[in-house]
Amino acid sequence: MNVTTLPGSRQRRTQQGAPRSGGRTTGRDAEHNEQQRRDYPTDGATALQPEHETTTPAHENMQPVPQRHASDTKQASPRLRVAPPAPVSAPRAPFVALVLVLVLSGVIGILVLNTRIAENAFKLDALKTKQSNLDRDEERLRSDLANKESPVTLASRAKQLGLVPSRTPAFLVLPDGTKLEMPGPSK
Repeated sequence: MNVTTLPGSRQRRTQQGAPRSGGRTTGRDAEHNEQQRRDYPTDGATALQPEHETTTPAHENMQPVPQRHASDTKQASPRLRVAPPAPVSAPRAPFVALVLVLVLSGVIGILVLNTRIAENAFKLDALKTKQSNLDRDEERLRSDLANKESPVTLASRAKQLGLVPSRTPAFLVLPDGTKLEMPGPSK
């Protein structure tokens, strides 16, 4: 039976918080990402500010540099991370001008439309009045025509013109045998 022991500096990690589908690597990645979020914020006002290191004058640093092991340099070097993209700021003046032009053209369009509607309403009212006058004139003319076509009016008008009613009609016999009634001379 093979038994592997972990070095003392390495902590034993359990999979209790890791999802089943990801296994160990998913759990480690989640812990690593959480640790990175705490150490290197990418949100807010301090996200892109450089870290300030205090420097000492060169003559104080004259002490010999101790030899570092590979594991020390790994921990001492700063972690590299991807910086979020710089915010893009478009100029606001053209956008504001465009919005103002659109709003003004909309308002002017509505005013022109309302003016045309009012003009057409006046024209429509004038046409309706004219139509009602023409309807009254037509009715009056029809009444006059019917009055002048009546037999009583025709007889009185004929008398005024010197015409007399005929007493005996004359009949014409056509070659095909039809008879036509013709008024004869009056006596």
